[in-house]
Amino acid sequence: MALTELAIKNLKPREKSYRVTDGGGLCIEVSPSGSKLWRWRYYFQDKPQMLALGKYPAVSLAQARRLRDEAREKAKEGKQLTREKKLQKQRNQHQGENSFEKVAIRWMETKHTGLRHC
Repeated sequence: MALTELAIKNLKPREKSYRVTDGGGLCIEVSPSGSKLWRWRYYFQDKPQMLALGKYPAVSLAQARRLRDEAREKAKEGKQLTREKKLQKQRNQHQGENSFEKVAIRWMETKHTGLRHC
């Protein structure tokens, strides 16, 4: 059964996390604290995988369905989406560490330390 915005808003937290499915592997996971997270279940090399698509209400039902469809297309290309997401996160973090500002600050700290010992 397909979800609706009203049905999602009316989901109440329980003692344990639970999932309510929408279709095509898309579901919303409701935690005991009441937060709601979109997830998409897919298979990679015959093994089940779970990809987080975002937090409700920041990601609406329509957006979650679109993200699921985009992810499905990438999965058809043979990409392991969870690994791709982790690698992209690492790339973004690494790029931030090598920004001009951070490199300049590290250089100045190194030079400043060297000057104090002279």
